[in-house]
Amino acid sequence: MNLLGDDLLAQLVLALGAAMALGSVLALVRPPSRRGDSDLARPPVGRSLVMICVGLMASVWAIATLTVS
Repeated sequence: MNLLGDDLLAQLVLALGAAMALGSVLALVRPPSRRGDSDLARPPVGRSLVMICVGLMASVWAIATLTVS
């Protein structure tokens, strides 16, 4: 008996990929109102778009793995 399930890796990839994509989208849509002296006014758009794409690809892969197996 496996305590955490048979598809633990796919579940973790889904959680991390979705968090990466959602966090990057929210950072672009609603940047933090309070900033420190060394913080940027808004997040870099290019890097955020790359992180959104990577997170979405990881999430899609994990969903496909979980539904097929």
